[in-house]
Amino acid sequence: MSLKGRDIVWIGDLSEEEILTVLDEAQRMVPIARGEIKSKIMDGRILASLFFEPSTRTRLSFETAMHRLGGDVITIAGQEGSSLIKGETLADTIRMAESYSDIIAIRHPKEGAARLASTFSKKPIINGGDGAGQHPTQTLLDLFTIRNNTGGFEGIQVAIAGDLKYGRTVHSLSLALGRFGAEMTFVAPDRIQMPEYIREELDKMGARYHTRDDVKKVIPDSDVLYMTRIQKERFPEEEEYMKVAGAFKIDAEALEGARKNLIVMHPLPRVDEIHHSVDRTPHAKYFEQAFNGVPVRMALLKLILEVAE
Repeated sequence: MSLKGRDIVWIGDLSEEEILTVLDEAQRMVPIARGEIKSKIMDGRILASLFFEPSTRTRLSFETAMHRLGGDVITIAGQEGSSLIKGETLADTIRMAESYSDIIAIRHPKEGAARLASTFSKKPIINGGDGAGQHPTQTLLDLFTIRNNTGGFEGIQVAIAGDLKYGRTVHSLSLALGRFGAEMTFVAPDRIQMPEYIREELDKMGARYHTRDDVKKVIPDSDVLYMTRIQKERFPEEEEYMKVAGAFKIDAEALEGARKNLIVMHPLPRVDEIHHSVDRTPHAKYFEQAFNGVPVRMALLKLILEVAE
Protein backbone atom coordinates (compact mmCIF):
# COMPACT_ATOMS: atom_id res chain seq x y z
CA MET A 1 0.00 0.00 0.00
CA SER A 2 1.33 3.42 -0.95
CA LEU A 3 -0.08 6.95 -1.02
CA LYS A 4 2.81 8.19 -3.16
CA GLY A 5 1.67 10.85 -5.62
CA ARG A 6 -1.98 10.49 -4.64
CA ASP A 7 -4.62 13.24 -4.65
CA ILE A 8 -6.71 13.46 -1.48
CA VAL A 9 -9.91 15.21 -2.52
CA TRP A 10 -12.50 13.46 -0.37
CA ILE A 11 -12.32 10.86 2.37
CA GLY A 12 -13.51 8.20 -0.08
CA ASP A 13 -10.14 8.48 -1.82
CA LEU A 14 -8.72 6.51 1.11
CA SER A 15 -9.49 2.94 2.13
CA GLU A 16 -10.02 2.06 5.80
CA GLU A 17 -6.50 0.57 5.88
CA GLU A 18 -5.04 3.74 4.36
CA ILE A 19 -6.86 5.94 6.87
CA LEU A 20 -5.45 3.90 9.75
CA THR A 21 -1.98 4.13 8.19
CA VAL A 22 -2.26 7.94 8.14
CA LEU A 23 -3.43 7.98 11.78
CA ASP A 24 -0.56 5.71 12.85
CA GLU A 25 1.96 7.87 11.01
CA ALA A 26 0.44 10.98 12.58
CA GLN A 27 0.98 9.49 16.03
CA ARG A 28 4.69 9.15 15.24
CA MET A 29 4.73 12.77 14.08
CA VAL A 30 3.41 14.25 17.34
CA PRO A 31 6.86 14.93 18.94
CA ILE A 32 7.97 16.69 15.75
CA ALA A 33 4.73 18.68 15.62
CA ARG A 34 5.35 19.83 19.17
CA GLY A 35 8.89 20.91 18.34
CA GLU A 36 10.43 18.33 20.65
CA ILE A 37 12.27 16.66 17.78
CA LYS A 38 13.64 18.36 14.66
CA SER A 39 13.13 16.91 11.20
CA LYS A 40 14.59 17.72 7.78
CA ILE A 41 12.81 15.05 5.75
CA MET A 42 11.16 17.71 3.56
CA ASP A 43 14.37 19.61 2.94
CA GLY A 44 14.24 20.94 -0.61
CA ARG A 45 10.49 20.29 -0.97
CA ILE A 46 7.90 23.04 -1.44
CA LEU A 47 4.22 23.10 -0.53
CA ALA A 48 1.96 25.47 -2.49
CA SER A 49 -0.69 26.65 -0.03
CA LEU A 50 -3.54 28.01 -2.18
CA PHE A 51 -6.31 29.32 0.05
CA PHE A 52 -8.91 31.21 -1.97
CA GLU A 53 -11.27 31.28 1.02
CA PRO A 54 -10.59 32.52 4.58
CA SER A 55 -8.89 29.99 6.83
CA THR A 56 -6.98 30.02 10.09
CA ARG A 57 -6.43 26.49 11.39
CA THR A 58 -6.30 24.61 8.08
CA ARG A 59 -3.90 26.97 6.32
CA LEU A 60 -1.63 27.53 9.32
CA SER A 61 -1.50 23.83 10.20
CA PHE A 62 -0.60 22.84 6.62
CA GLU A 63 2.15 25.44 6.58
CA THR A 64 3.34 24.52 10.08
CA ALA A 65 3.39 20.85 9.06
CA MET A 66 5.67 21.57 6.10
CA HIS A 67 7.98 23.82 8.13
CA ARG A 68 8.21 21.31 11.01
CA LEU A 69 9.40 18.74 8.46
CA GLY A 70 12.07 21.09 7.13
CA GLY A 71 10.30 22.08 3.93
CA ASP A 72 9.27 25.43 2.47
CA VAL A 73 5.91 27.00 1.64
CA ILE A 74 4.60 29.38 -0.99
CA THR A 75 1.20 30.89 -0.26
CA ILE A 76 -1.85 32.51 -1.80
CA ALA A 77 -4.23 33.81 0.87
CA GLY A 78 -7.48 35.07 -0.65
CA GLN A 79 -8.46 35.55 -4.28
CA GLU A 80 -7.37 39.18 -4.03
CA GLY A 81 -3.83 37.90 -3.48
CA SER A 82 -3.77 36.05 -6.80
CA SER A 83 -4.29 36.68 -10.49
CA LEU A 84 -7.76 35.15 -10.22
CA ILE A 85 -8.91 38.66 -9.41
CA LYS A 86 -7.55 39.70 -12.83
CA GLY A 87 -9.57 36.99 -14.54
CA GLU A 88 -7.03 34.16 -14.58
CA THR A 89 -8.69 30.75 -14.62
CA LEU A 90 -8.28 28.26 -11.79
CA ALA A 91 -6.69 25.89 -14.29
CA ASP A 92 -3.93 28.35 -15.14
CA THR A 93 -3.34 29.20 -11.48
CA ILE A 94 -2.96 25.51 -10.64
CA ARG A 95 -0.58 24.93 -13.56
CA MET A 96 1.59 27.82 -12.38
CA ALA A 97 1.56 26.59 -8.78
CA GLU A 98 2.58 23.06 -9.74
CA SER A 99 5.59 24.41 -11.63
CA TYR A 100 6.79 26.08 -8.41
CA SER A 101 6.07 23.29 -5.92
CA ASP A 102 6.01 19.56 -5.17
CA ILE A 103 2.51 19.33 -3.65
CA ILE A 104 -0.54 21.62 -3.48
CA ALA A 105 -3.04 22.21 -0.67
CA ILE A 106 -6.11 24.10 -1.88
CA ARG A 107 -9.17 25.65 -0.28
CA HIS A 108 -11.84 27.13 -2.52
CA PRO A 109 -15.36 28.48 -1.97
CA LYS A 110 -16.84 26.41 -4.79
CA GLU A 111 -17.78 22.79 -4.22
CA GLY A 112 -15.86 20.52 -6.58
CA ALA A 113 -12.98 22.97 -7.10
CA ALA A 114 -10.40 20.62 -5.57
CA ARG A 115 -11.45 17.74 -7.80
CA LEU A 116 -11.28 20.07 -10.80
CA ALA A 117 -7.82 21.26 -9.74
CA SER A 118 -6.62 17.66 -9.59
CA THR A 119 -7.45 17.25 -13.28
CA PHE A 120 -5.15 20.16 -14.16
CA SER A 121 -2.21 19.29 -11.94
CA LYS A 122 0.49 16.66 -12.35
CA LYS A 123 1.48 17.28 -8.73
CA PRO A 124 -0.58 15.86 -5.84
CA ILE A 125 -3.58 17.90 -4.69
CA ILE A 126 -4.87 17.90 -1.10
CA ASN A 127 -8.31 19.37 -0.56
CA GLY A 128 -8.33 21.85 2.31
CA GLY A 129 -12.08 22.39 1.97
CA ASP A 130 -14.26 23.13 -1.06
CA GLY A 131 -17.40 25.14 -0.38
CA ALA A 132 -20.08 23.04 1.32
CA GLY A 133 -18.53 19.89 -0.14
CA GLN A 134 -15.69 17.91 1.46
CA HIS A 135 -12.86 18.47 3.94
CA PRO A 136 -10.91 15.20 4.09
CA THR A 137 -7.94 16.37 6.17
CA GLN A 138 -10.33 17.72 8.82
CA THR A 139 -11.93 14.28 8.89
CA LEU A 140 -8.56 12.64 9.41
CA LEU A 141 -7.66 14.90 12.33
CA ASP A 142 -11.14 14.36 13.78
CA LEU A 143 -10.67 10.59 13.57
CA PHE A 144 -7.23 10.95 15.12
CA THR A 145 -8.70 12.93 18.04
CA ILE A 146 -11.55 10.48 18.55
CA ARG A 147 -9.31 7.43 18.46
CA ASN A 148 -6.81 8.97 20.88
CA ASN A 149 -9.58 9.69 23.38
CA THR A 150 -11.90 6.69 22.99
CA GLY A 151 -9.51 3.97 21.87
CA GLY A 152 -11.36 3.19 18.64
CA PHE A 153 -14.49 3.66 16.56
CA GLU A 154 -16.54 0.45 16.56
CA GLY A 155 -19.75 0.91 18.53
CA ILE A 156 -19.04 4.35 19.96
CA GLN A 157 -21.95 6.82 20.14
CA VAL A 158 -21.26 10.04 18.23
CA ALA A 159 -23.70 12.97 18.29
CA ILE A 160 -23.11 15.47 15.47
CA ALA A 161 -24.97 18.72 16.04
CA GLY A 162 -25.49 22.05 14.32
CA ASP A 163 -25.36 22.97 10.65
CA LEU A 164 -25.33 19.57 9.00
CA LYS A 165 -26.59 20.76 5.62
CA TYR A 166 -23.79 23.21 4.82
CA GLY A 167 -21.09 21.90 7.17
CA ARG A 168 -18.56 20.15 4.94
CA THR A 169 -16.62 18.80 7.93
CA VAL A 170 -19.56 16.68 9.08
CA HIS A 171 -20.24 15.31 5.59
CA SER A 172 -16.81 13.73 5.38
CA LEU A 173 -16.74 12.73 9.05
CA SER A 174 -20.07 10.91 9.01
CA LEU A 175 -19.07 8.85 5.98
CA ALA A 176 -15.80 7.89 7.65
CA LEU A 177 -17.40 7.02 10.99
CA GLY A 178 -19.99 4.92 9.20
CA ARG A 179 -17.24 2.89 7.56
CA PHE A 180 -15.60 2.24 10.94
CA GLY A 181 -18.77 1.10 12.71
CA ALA A 182 -19.63 4.08 14.89
CA GLU A 183 -23.29 4.81 15.65
CA MET A 184 -24.27 8.40 14.90
CA THR A 185 -27.03 10.78 15.88
CA PHE A 186 -27.54 13.80 13.62
CA VAL A 187 -28.94 16.67 15.67
CA ALA A 188 -30.36 19.59 13.68
CA PRO A 189 -33.61 21.26 12.60
CA ASP A 190 -35.06 19.74 9.43
CA ARG A 191 -33.98 22.68 7.28
CA ILE A 192 -30.28 22.08 8.09
CA GLN A 193 -30.32 18.31 8.70
CA MET A 194 -27.76 15.99 7.12
CA PRO A 195 -28.24 16.02 3.32
CA GLU A 196 -30.13 13.16 1.77
CA TYR A 197 -27.23 12.14 -0.45
CA ILE A 198 -25.02 11.61 2.61
CA ARG A 199 -27.70 9.53 4.31
CA GLU A 200 -28.12 7.48 1.15
CA GLU A 201 -24.39 6.69 1.19
CA LEU A 202 -24.63 5.71 4.85
CA ASP A 203 -27.59 3.46 4.07
CA LYS A 204 -25.61 1.72 1.32
CA MET A 205 -22.82 0.86 3.75
CA GLY A 206 -25.26 -0.27 6.44
CA ALA A 207 -24.22 2.48 8.85
CA ARG A 208 -26.26 3.11 11.99
CA TYR A 209 -27.62 6.62 12.51
CA HIS A 210 -30.58 8.53 13.93
CA THR A 211 -31.91 12.08 13.57
CA ARG A 212 -32.88 14.33 16.47
CA ASP A 213 -33.53 18.03 17.02
CA ASP A 214 -32.52 18.61 20.67
CA VAL A 215 -28.81 18.46 21.47
CA LYS A 216 -29.24 18.44 25.25
CA LYS A 217 -31.31 15.25 25.10
CA VAL A 218 -28.58 13.27 23.31
CA ILE A 219 -25.68 14.28 25.58
CA PRO A 220 -26.22 11.60 28.30
CA ASP A 221 -25.92 8.73 25.78
CA SER A 222 -22.96 10.06 23.78
CA ASP A 223 -19.25 9.26 23.82
CA VAL A 224 -18.49 12.10 21.41
CA LEU A 225 -20.38 15.37 20.97
CA TYR A 226 -19.29 17.06 17.74
CA MET A 227 -20.62 20.62 17.63
CA THR A 228 -20.63 22.88 14.57
CA ARG A 229 -21.52 26.51 14.04
CA ILE A 230 -24.43 27.67 11.91
CA GLN A 231 -22.58 28.81 8.80
CA LYS A 232 -24.14 32.11 7.83
CA GLU A 233 -21.90 32.49 4.77
CA ARG A 234 -23.30 29.29 3.21
CA PHE A 235 -26.97 30.32 3.33
CA PRO A 236 -28.40 31.68 0.07
CA GLU A 237 -30.64 34.12 2.00
CA GLU A 238 -30.17 35.78 5.38
CA GLU A 239 -33.84 35.15 6.21
CA GLU A 240 -33.19 31.39 6.03
CA TYR A 241 -30.16 31.78 8.30
CA MET A 242 -32.08 33.77 10.90
CA LYS A 243 -34.60 30.94 11.29
CA VAL A 244 -31.92 28.63 12.70
CA ALA A 245 -29.33 31.04 14.16
CA GLY A 246 -28.52 30.12 17.73
CA ALA A 247 -30.48 26.88 17.52
CA PHE A 248 -27.83 24.90 19.42
CA LYS A 249 -25.90 26.10 22.42
CA ILE A 250 -24.25 24.16 25.23
CA ASP A 251 -22.58 25.25 28.44
CA ALA A 252 -20.92 23.44 31.34
CA GLU A 253 -24.28 22.95 33.03
CA ALA A 254 -25.61 21.05 30.01
CA LEU A 255 -22.78 18.53 30.43
CA GLU A 256 -23.51 17.70 34.07
CA GLY A 257 -25.35 14.52 33.12
CA ALA A 258 -22.80 13.47 30.51
CA ARG A 259 -20.71 10.32 30.57
CA LYS A 260 -17.46 10.79 32.45
CA ASN A 261 -15.39 10.23 29.31
CA LEU A 262 -17.54 12.26 26.91
CA ILE A 263 -15.42 14.41 24.61
CA VAL A 264 -16.70 17.63 23.05
CA MET A 265 -15.27 18.50 19.66
CA HIS A 266 -15.67 21.41 17.26
CA PRO A 267 -13.91 22.12 13.93
CA LEU A 268 -13.74 25.83 14.91
CA PRO A 269 -14.24 28.70 14.67
CA ARG A 270 -17.04 28.70 17.21
CA VAL A 271 -19.50 31.57 17.60
CA ASP A 272 -21.85 31.01 20.54
CA GLU A 273 -22.67 27.31 20.26
CA ILE A 274 -20.12 26.31 22.94
CA HIS A 275 -19.99 28.58 25.97
CA HIS A 276 -16.54 29.36 27.35
CA SER A 277 -17.50 27.58 30.58
CA VAL A 278 -17.10 24.30 28.69
CA ASP A 279 -13.40 25.12 28.12
CA ARG A 280 -12.70 24.47 31.80
CA THR A 281 -14.25 20.99 31.81
CA PRO A 282 -12.35 17.76 31.06
CA HIS A 283 -14.77 17.18 28.18
CA ALA A 284 -13.36 20.01 26.03
CA LYS A 285 -11.10 18.61 23.29
CA TYR A 286 -11.51 21.17 20.49
CA PHE A 287 -8.15 22.90 21.03
CA GLU A 288 -6.40 19.52 21.17
CA GLN A 289 -8.33 18.70 18.00
CA ALA A 290 -7.03 21.85 16.30
CA PHE A 291 -3.42 21.01 17.21
CA ASN A 292 -3.90 17.51 15.80
CA GLY A 293 -4.19 19.05 12.37
CA VAL A 294 -0.41 19.50 12.37
CA PRO A 295 0.73 15.86 12.89
CA VAL A 296 -2.04 14.55 10.64
CA ARG A 297 -1.09 16.87 7.78
CA MET A 298 2.58 16.11 8.39
CA ALA A 299 1.75 12.43 7.97
CA LEU A 300 -0.07 13.07 4.70
CA LEU A 301 2.78 15.15 3.29
CA LYS A 302 5.30 12.44 4.19
CA LEU A 303 3.22 9.58 2.79
CA ILE A 304 2.21 11.35 -0.42
CA LEU A 305 5.72 12.59 -1.20
CA GLU A 306 7.11 9.27 0.12
CA VAL A 307 10.17 10.73 1.79
CA ALA A 308 12.45 8.70 4.00
CA GLU A 309 13.17 9.68 7.60
